[in-house]
Amino acid sequence: MKVYGKNVAIEKLTNNSKIKKIYLSNKFNDNEILSLIKKRNISTIIVETRKLDTMCKGLHQGIIMEVEDIRIYDFKEVIDGITSIYPLIVILDHIEDPHNFGAIIRTCEAFGVDAIIIPNDRSVDITSTVVKVSVGTIDKVKIIKEVNLTRTIKKLKDNGYWIVGTDMEGVDYTSIDYKAKIAIVIGNEGKGIGRLVSENCDYLAKIPMKGTVNSLNASVACGIFLSEINRSRGI
Repeated sequence: MKVYGKNVAIEKLTNNSKIKKIYLSNKFNDNEILSLIKKRNISTIIVETRKLDTMCKGLHQGIIMEVEDIRIYDFKEVIDGITSIYPLIVILDHIEDPHNFGAIIRTCEAFGVDAIIIPNDRSVDITSTVVKVSVGTIDKVKIIKEVNLTRTIKKLKDNGYWIVGTDMEGVDYTSIDYKAKIAIVIGNEGKGIGRLVSENCDYLAKIPMKGTVNSLNASVACGIFLSEINRSRGI
């Protein structure tokens, strides 16, 4: 896949990711990145900026890389391998916006989430935009793809997890005891959490708001929940 942007490039160049090709603008002059490229002894293809413009839709900042696809992890492998005292999983119920997905990945990495679970279909996939918005942190977060989220939730429950869904009709999110194995469900940007997923949650929780807005962006809501979970756990 193609990824782009300076922050992503630095992350890929410093974490020993396999890089197949690097395309640089003939005006590119970031000495840190050029030094990393030289250190890794990776050949580059120099092109005019307008050529890079045709290769991706986002802000490439003069560099595009061809890299291996982001690794997708196996559910059992990840769950069995978690060593945290209080494991924390984030489930995304058909998130569609790549910018939301990328921001959620970045937030999950910041708060030490053990894995993100996404559905196979009717959901945003891992794209170059997602990688760019995640600022390269996508390589540090385990992502699992599952066919059926309801069945996945049942598997998590069998492994001792409590499932907390985000919903404006739920209890105050600060009233829940998060000192346990927890999986947080973040719903679709427009529809929220699906009915079957909602029915299989142990708790539905809301973030109380005082303004005129009655809902939050999915990535913002995710960040608020994860911050509260870490705070309540004394992390």
